[in-house]
Amino acid sequence: MHALPLTPPTGALIGDHWVDTADTLEVLRPASGEVIARIAASSAADVDAAVAAARAAFTGELGQWSTFSARARSEWLYAFSQAIDADRDTLAALECADTGKPISQARGDIDACARYFRFYAGAADKLHGETIPFDSDYAVMTLREPWGVCAQIIPWNYPAQIFGRCVAAALAAGNTCVLKPAEDACLSVLRLAQLAVDCGLPEGALNLVPGLGREAGAALAAHPGIDHLSFTGSPETGTLVTQAAAVHHVPVTMELGGKSPQLLFADADRERALDAVVRGIIQNAGQTCSAGSRLLVEQSIHDEVVAALSERFARLTCDVGENDPDCGPLINERQRDKVMTLIQAAQDDGIHIAARGRLADDAPRDGHFVVPHLLTQVPQGHGVSREELFGPVLVVQAFADEAEAARLANATDFGLCAGVWTADGGRQLRLAKAIRSGQVFVNNYGAAGGIELPFGGVGRSGHGREKGFEGLRSYTRIKTIAIHHG
Repeated sequence: MHALPLTPPTGALIGDHWVDTADTLEVLRPASGEVIARIAASSAADVDAAVAAARAAFTGELGQWSTFSARARSEWLYAFSQAIDADRDTLAALECADTGKPISQARGDIDACARYFRFYAGAADKLHGETIPFDSDYAVMTLREPWGVCAQIIPWNYPAQIFGRCVAAALAAGNTCVLKPAEDACLSVLRLAQLAVDCGLPEGALNLVPGLGREAGAALAAHPGIDHLSFTGSPETGTLVTQAAAVHHVPVTMELGGKSPQLLFADADRERALDAVVRGIIQNAGQTCSAGSRLLVEQSIHDEVVAALSERFARLTCDVGENDPDCGPLINERQRDKVMTLIQAAQDDGIHIAARGRLADDAPRDGHFVVPHLLTQVPQGHGVSREELFGPVLVVQAFADEAEAARLANATDFGLCAGVWTADGGRQLRLAKAIRSGQVFVNNYGAAGGIELPFGGVGRSGHGREKGFEGLRSYTRIKTIAIHHG
């Protein structure tokens, strides 16, 4: 089995020092179940210290991050993006071992992380207020100001990417950060935090409190010293986080989950569409909030599409991420068992498994693997078509016309992403408007990550937006100044 390229820090980053915690947690390799590292198990007291360090950095007692000019913040963010690029191989190896994802996907995640810092480096000095026409004896303007101390609780499926998504935007706007990474996978984030310190980030501007969600995460969400909270994870945990933050009236950005549909019409470029459909469900073994986990197919081509997909699925291989397979393992044993239980329950209900991938001959048998599954003959309203499985499982359903396609697309409580495949321009726009979703992609799915594109959901998929300028603006609050000059 491949060794880690280095031993990540085992403490909590408070100010600019790694502080030992009373307890530590084992990190398991998803591909084999073996222990590969230990991380800090931060306590409520560690969270207190991290929030205090972030507050001191924001108010000027430490690193004075919030008093840096926008240009100075931009210069540091860009320098950090270069440091990420230079450390790409090490970061990708950590991400691959820790999450189990194929190494090519891990490299793509590190590239995306660097791109976030470059994008927000370029955007930091472009946060403009407005002047507002009012009475003739007034001058009225708005300022965009940082919230202050921003807390971020991020998940295990894309640790490096989501670190970049939230930390780069928060720092660009002049905030300081306390970040709680997921206990299941955060080795790349620990390395990124060390790189930030090495790059001269002012003390306290970024603090890290690894540990259990029910301890460090709960303490951070409920902390009276934070000014803004960003959470990415499950709807159930998101509810608890929102309730905790509401006690202190802390605004929250929530990115929760999805059951995203792709709608395939007979007039679409079918080969291109099917390639995207397969990528959309096997990316990170389906452990992606925006995974295209439902395929809605026009009835006239349903059987042909299922046959073509079955051939593609049968060729898919699961293996350890370092071998760069189509699919790596799921994150842990609990997630693997959950997905397999849901697949079996669907089969018991008469849902057909049209095709499945295979496990590589030399893949570890103790790994948390679930091969890709293609499910057909799925009744309308069945749970497998409504609920997020978070695994490489694609559900196929047929529709008769455009109206039924829109109805099926919206037949879930989630609303994060959707794809529409059709050559009909009018239909493209009608469905883009009709589908209840934060993002709709037409004749593509995902827009290659779309760092510049606002991202977020409706319903159980959450609220608020990240990425792009909307993500940057979400890390600011508006102040109105009205000057009476007579």
